[in-house]
Amino acid sequence: MFDRLALLAGLYGTVLIVYGLAELPYRRLVGWYTLPMLFIVSVAGPLAFFEPGTPIGGALSTPLGNISVTWAGLVLFFELSCRSLTVVTFALTASMTTKYTDVAYMLGRLLPRPIDQVALLTYRFTFVMLETLEDLVKAALSRGANFSEFWSNKRLYARILGMTMLSAIEQSERLVKSMEARGYDGDIVLYGDVSRPPIHELFVVAGSYVAVVGYALIAVYEVGL
Repeated sequence: MFDRLALLAGLYGTVLIVYGLAELPYRRLVGWYTLPMLFIVSVAGPLAFFEPGTPIGGALSTPLGNISVTWAGLVLFFELSCRSLTVVTFALTASMTTKYTDVAYMLGRLLPRPIDQVALLTYRFTFVMLETLEDLVKAALSRGANFSEFWSNKRLYARILGMTMLSAIEQSERLVKSMEARGYDGDIVLYGDVSRPPIHELFVVAGSYVAVVGYALIAVYEVGL
């Protein structure tokens, strides 16, 4: 029961080490964990109470019956937490250490048109909209806003989201006009090429694939060695 959890925890620790080796800020990572933590609390939390097994401590009496956290439920909670945080950390590391031209080149090679164009523009303006949202939040905080309670400040949240959407629409209209003025015909031309990675990086990628397949065979499908 604890073998899979130890493996997932080790994988999460490895991704955290890679994140640090890329010289990315750990302090901001805590803030970026807000969304996956919401998933963990809302989904993995209740599952911990409904997993059968040996209960930890006493049971809580409810109108629906007695509920308790079992060892299996606790392990399941930490497994889902490690999975979610590993995926988020890896995605952040990959997106913040890869050049936009490299991402654009690979999307253009892998995705059909016009899906590749939509993906490129979405990837580019995701960071622009995040900066806009951060500026709006800072402006609201400087005016004495309080984000501690959602329901009591729901109008403030609605205004910020509304301003973000209006800003996105305005920037998209300006982008369309500027691209049409520059002769955009449905294809973003990239000048340059992505060089072939060195041999040691190819070995790292191959080793990662082997590790993922091995984990799937041993931990998921329980194939014996």
